[in-house]
Parts: sequence; C-alpha cells; structure tokens
Amino acid sequence: MRRTRTCTLIVALLGFLAMDLHGQCLESPQGSGNWILPDGSKCPNAIPTAVPFLRITPDARAGAMGDAGIAMSPDANSVHLNTAKLTNVDTDFSMSATYSPWLRNLGLNDVYLAYLSGFKKIDDLNSIGFSLRFFSLGDIQFTNDQGQPIGMGRPNEFEIALGYARKLGDNLSVGLNGKFIYSNLAGGQEVNGIPIEPGVAGAADLSILYQVPLQNSDLSIGLTLSNLGSKISYTSETNDFLPANFGLGAAWKFDLDEYNSLTFALDFNKLMVPTPEFPSQETYDEDENGVPDYRERNFFQGTFGSFSDAPQGFSEELQEWTISFGAEYWYDNQFAVRAGYFYENPQKGNRKYFTAGLGLKYNVFGINMSYLISTNQTAQQSNPLDKTLRFSLLFDFGALQDGASL
Repeated sequence: MRRTRTCTLIVALLGFLAMDLHGQCLESPQGSGNWILPDGSKCPNAIPTAVPFLRITPDARAGAMGDAGIAMSPDANSVHLNTAKLTNVDTDFSMSATYSPWLRNLGLNDVYLAYLSGFKKIDDLNSIGFSLRFFSLGDIQFTNDQGQPIGMGRPNEFEIALGYARKLGDNLSVGLNGKFIYSNLAGGQEVNGIPIEPGVAGAADLSILYQVPLQNSDLSIGLTLSNLGSKISYTSETNDFLPANFGLGAAWKFDLDEYNSLTFALDFNKLMVPTPEFPSQETYDEDENGVPDYRERNFFQGTFGSFSDAPQGFSEELQEWTISFGAEYWYDNQFAVRAGYFYENPQKGNRKYFTAGLGLKYNVFGINMSYLISTNQTAQQSNPLDKTLRFSLLFDFGALQDGASL
C-alpha cells in the first residue's frame, strides 16, 4: 500500500522560490558586507530554481563517481553530461534505462526518477542522441494554510531531449541538445485564489569535448552549458529560472596494461542563476512591486550576471561551485569498480556524500550499480538517495548486429 503524504500548497512544491528566505538575515554591524543571522552565525544563501530534477545525475555510472562524468568516456547516458562525447562512441546504436528510488529511507515507495536515453551513430563525424527523464513525487494530499485537506494529486515532471554531436577535428567535438520541459506540481489547485497550472519551458544544452592523446594515457576536457532557456511559470504571478548550469570537467585515463585501465575524473559545476539578495539590501525590491528584483531579471541578465552578483562578493561566488571527483577501474573492459565524492559549500546547500559502484559488461548487455552515503545525517541535509542502490541497464544493439550473442 502506498503511503499518502500531506503537502501545504504554499511550500516549495509550487515553485514560489525564495520569496523571503532571508527575512532574519542582517548586515554585519562591522560593515564588512557580510550577512548574519540573529545568533551571529553566517546566513546561508543557497540558490533556488524551478524544476531542480533537471540537475539530478540520472545514471548509475556517474552516480557512482560522485556525479563526475563531463569528460568521461561516452555511453548511452552521455546526453545528460556532455552530448559532444557521442562522436567518440565505438558502437552504432545503444540505449540505457535507469531507475532511481527517491527518499526510500523514509519508507516512500512511489517517489522515483526514471531515465531512458540512447544514441545512434550516423557516420564517423556525426551522432544523434535522445533522452526521456520522468520524476514522480507519488500520491500527495494537498492541504491549505490551516492543514485542512483540499484534494489529492500525483505531482510529476518530465523532460524530453534530442541531441546532435559533430566532430570538428581529430581531437575536438561539439554537441547541442534541444529540450521540452513539463512540470505539473499542483495543477488544478489554488493558492490565495490564484489558480495553479502546469509549468512548460524549452531549453538547450551546448557542449564541447577536447581530447589530448598521451603516452599510455588519454586526457579529455569537457565543457557544458546546460538548461539554457525560458523561465517557467506555475501561476500568473510567478516566473522562475530553470537550473542553468556551467560545467567544466576533465578525465585522465591510464592504460595500465592490455587488460587493466584506471580513470580519474574531476568536475566543477556552477548554477548560472541569480544569487538571492537579502531583504535588507537596498537593491532587493527597488520598484516596490513585492517581488525581489533578482527574480525579475531576464535570461541574459540572470545567466551572465550570475558570475558576479553574490551579495558578499567574490568569496561567495567561489562558494557557489560544487566539486565532483571520481575514479573508475576496468578489467578487460568487462568488470568495473567505481568510487567518488561530491562537495557543496555549507552556505550553498551543504550536500556532501561518498559514492561507490560496480559495472558489468557482457556482449550486448551491461549493468551499472551505485550506492550513496551522505555525510550529512540531519533530516534537512541528508541526500534523498542516501543508502539507496540504483541501477542502469545498457543495451549495445550495434554489437548484436555484428553477430554477438546475448
């Protein structure tokens, strides 16, 4: 039997993002430009966005490497991390399916992320890719401000992406994705008399991969600009940013001998979304319309201004970068062992976790498994995938056409 959860409509489900998350923050009396809570501790300033499920690493391989993978070797899940990698695939057609249970440690069985992706190699220079991402929040009983039931719902979100990759030279490739995004969190309900509608948006990803062949090793460097697109709205009075992201990664693969290889991967990611301002700042709501000015910036102001808009200056800008590190060992290209670590600054969300996983490949069939251990054990900061196994199944149809058996 599924567990029914209650949800007040005016919480984060509706996408009313960060309307006044910093009401208790005050400027430091020392005049240093720092912002503190009444108890004197530093005020956290995480960056909220709509449809955050777009930034969840969907596959178990990257999930076992601390979410690193921008420059890793290509596979059927490359559309999410770096579509440009698809020009380097060594098979004609491949697909992958991943299932990620969500909040399973709370006993919820109907909250999950499902991901289907793949690619088709056109020729030595061109490849196309696709993906479908579906996020289910399960059965939810909506309530009003007083906690009274006002209806049932099954919130869900999905993304459809089509990608194209082109090799520009022996070492350089580029990729482009087009996306359709749909988010139905509380369609048909109302907040303060304002009807809530499903949110719809379009976006694009741009990616680059550069490879440097070295003696007994290969160095790859990747760059991705993802989720660049329109804002998304749930009501006539909201207009929120997508989780646009700047990603830079490197992977160094060492061929130890004929049967053994070892790869190290390192990724840096930063949201290209305006940093929230504090209500006590003079620029918080200069037009006095009740909506913070940083939320009213257009696409170009929000995206390109996100590298220099932190209220506490350059030091806070550095805090907005997350770090992913992972390692992958392959034996005879059939058995893999993986491990990794993810770090986010405590002022920007404080996500920290170790990951580990295994991979098996046999002719046309492969399976990847990952396991996550959060180092933040508080209810507010523990990862939804904490102590959860997830699986990716891969199918190499190109090998099947070449006569390989299952």
